[in-house]
Parts: sequence; C-alpha cells; structure tokens
Amino acid sequence: MEEILKQFPNLTEKQKQQFEMLGPLYSEWNAKINVISRKDIEELYTRHVLHSLGIAKVMPFKPGAKVMDVGTGGGFPGIPLAILFPETEFYLIDVIAKKIKVVQEVANALGLTNVKAEQKRAETVKGEFDFIVSRAVTNMPEFVKWVRGKVKKDQNHDLPNGILYLKGGDLTEELQVFQRVTLYNLSDYFTDEFFETKKVVHLAMKYKV
Repeated sequence: MEEILKQFPNLTEKQKQQFEMLGPLYSEWNAKINVISRKDIEELYTRHVLHSLGIAKVMPFKPGAKVMDVGTGGGFPGIPLAILFPETEFYLIDVIAKKIKVVQEVANALGLTNVKAEQKRAETVKGEFDFIVSRAVTNMPEFVKWVRGKVKKDQNHDLPNGILYLKGGDLTEELQVFQRVTLYNLSDYFTDEFFETKKVVHLAMKYKV
C-alpha cells in the first residue's frame, strides 16, 4: 500500500480508502472462491494491484473513455484501474462465472459505479472501446483475433487506441508479426524485483469499418 501511495501521490481520500479495502476484500472472497493463489494473496498489492496500475503509468485514461478488461479473473487489471480513473467506464469480462461473481461483489463493496462485469467471451462482445486491457490471458496473435473490430475510431489519448497488455519475459517472437507495437518496461517505474521482466505492451489497432 505504501508503494501505491508513493507512485500515485494525488489519490483522493476516497481512493486511498478503496485501495486499502482491496486487501481484506480479496482475502475474504478468496477464502470462499479461489481466484488468486494463496502465495499471491500475501503479495496482493505488489503482484496484482501495483502490477495492474502499471498500465496507468503508460496510459492515463481520460474521463469518458471506455476500457474493456478481457479475462479479468478476479478483477485485474480492471478493478485497480477503475479506482484510479473513476470517470472512465470499465467493462470486465471473463468466461468463468465464479470469478465474475467476485468482481461484482468487490466492485459493489468499493462503491465503484464505473464498473460493469459480465460472464462473456470477448468474441461475442458488442461495442467499441478506446482501449482493451488484459493480463497475459493468451499469446498476442490469438488475443488480437478475439478483440478485432472492437476498437473505437475516434482518438482522444496520447497513445493510439488499441491494446494495453501486461506480460513478462521475452516477447520478440510473439510480437514479430506486429508493426505498431511498443514495449514499456515496468522496471522503469517500479523497483520491486517482481517487475524486472514485466512489461506493458501497447498495440495500436486500426479501426475496422
């Protein structure tokens, strides 16, 4: 929690309270429905919350923006980002119903009115988004197939609309088919050794008519 306050010093009191509530909420729900490994629940703020907020270091979302989190699991990166950007709309989806139940319960407990969560496959989603975020649910070529045609044409951010993907390791081979891709090393923003190989991958996606 201290690292979050250090990295994001302009949080409101409400946001600080919401971030502080994440630990007890996830511990409580994880005991009922296992969405985070026991090892990781002890490192929740580093491995899940701060990791999710790595996207915010690369792309601060503007009020009115629409963001879809694909394969959100227990709500990452969507829930921490929704706390940080209360005027941005977040749509969190996962194919596993029990995970979406946890997301809904956590969002309700936090009073997040900018979060909608549904059990759904990305391919079946209707609508368009400024950005599509995710945390290593599959390889990038497969992920692009899932979300093709779901990116807005109108650009309102510093980075072109598209995908913001949290992933680690050597991504050279996986990304070689893409031209409009940029890698951001999270070790440039966060000092914990967990982030040594972690990256945010930005892939600009052209609007499909």
